[in-house]
Amino acid sequence: MSGKIKSRSAANADSIAGSISCDERILRDCHQMYIDSDSGLISLAQSVGVTLLPPRKKITIMLMGNHSAGKSSFINWYVEEHIQRTGVAIETQGFSFVTSGRKRESLTGNATLHLYPHFKPLQEFKGLSEYLGTEICTSRQKRFSLVTFVDTPGLVDGDMIYPFDVDQAILWLGNLCDLILVFFDPMGQALCKRTLNIVEMLNECQGDKLRFYLSKADEAGNESDRQRVMMQIVQELCKRPGLNKCGFDMPTIYIPNPNKPSRCVNQIEEVCRTIEKTINQTVQNTLNSLEKDCELIIEAVADKLNADRQSSIDNRRARCKGCLLGLLGFSVPLLLLAFLVLGSLSKEMLEMLLGVEGKEVLSLYLTPVVRVIDSVSSEHQLYCCGGLVLLSFILLILARLSFRTQPTLSSRQKRQLQEKLEYVQEVVKNKKKKLYEEYLRQSVGDHDMD
Repeated sequence: MSGKIKSRSAANADSIAGSISCDERILRDCHQMYIDSDSGLISLAQSVGVTLLPPRKKITIMLMGNHSAGKSSFINWYVEEHIQRTGVAIETQGFSFVTSGRKRESLTGNATLHLYPHFKPLQEFKGLSEYLGTEICTSRQKRFSLVTFVDTPGLVDGDMIYPFDVDQAILWLGNLCDLILVFFDPMGQALCKRTLNIVEMLNECQGDKLRFYLSKADEAGNESDRQRVMMQIVQELCKRPGLNKCGFDMPTIYIPNPNKPSRCVNQIEEVCRTIEKTINQTVQNTLNSLEKDCELIIEAVADKLNADRQSSIDNRRARCKGCLLGLLGFSVPLLLLAFLVLGSLSKEMLEMLLGVEGKEVLSLYLTPVVRVIDSVSSEHQLYCCGGLVLLSFILLILARLSFRTQPTLSSRQKRQLQEKLEYVQEVVKNKKKKLYEEYLRQSVGDHDMD
């Protein structure tokens, strides 16, 4: 028996590998371009001081409502496998993630948080980790390969005590989910105040993700009974200012049963179309985000190269300024020393060293200096010499300070940055363009792509 299961799992894995849809391949390729260890966009971005998050390979859909509203039954119908327990009693007591994979498996809370690291903040909710779980199945029905369902606990009023803060947990998950399906059942629990309160709070920030459905519509009696139930639910929703908005829609859905035909209009395929639309929008958003992230990296690399170029210019200016101040600082004591030496030599010695013409030129240039020195008393001459020496020290200190330069990139670092820039511009952007074309070709003809 185990051999049959292994062979069946292997066959399923082969069929999965060969039946990947275009959207699934696009999302996986985009995700891989981010996380690749050698040339991934995340590592490239980190090297230039930019933080990026990898796109998810699946959309996340949260189902919420009162207990026995048909959330788990809908997941089983969509997956076409009996994954979630169903019944009148409160079967889903915690949060259950349902996703596709290579083999049937059930994961506990700790394994779930390892599988979904972006959900790790859930462990901060006291008592919630023990009520987390994941169901992995090999189903490829509908668009399940691109969907992760989050089945939430059934909500009830009264004295029901949950082992964790269910309201805050649902609100936190609502911020991360791409779509929120709210199920109202017609069996007396549709007006559950806890459900309506959470829906109202979710609507404040996540109103565009909310979709309302009257589940188990075939159990509401005849058409008149269904209309009455719908009116009651809509009236209760419209009493709340945040939910009283135009364009409100609540399709009637139920799980089709060939053995139990019903005249009630079943709009369950509308849910599938909503999921399909969310997937398409996610693919477009992922490709658009890829383009924006490429631009961020290109801009960051260009800024770093420009900053390095400006630093090199500033360093050259600093060196020139330092050299000039250094020369001035050294020239003052050298001139004083030269003046003292020349002043101590006799005229005959100067003629011997410089010649007659050299002596006359030196006398011409030094005459003003000699007159200035002669006009100053000997005591003040010492002060002047001390001041010049002090000036020399100040100039040398300023020269040393001017020589402080900014760090610059080495030739190897600049070459690596240039390679990263070319890789993003020529490789990643071209891949993104091809993926976008591949996505659009699903909907339009080749002649429209020109």
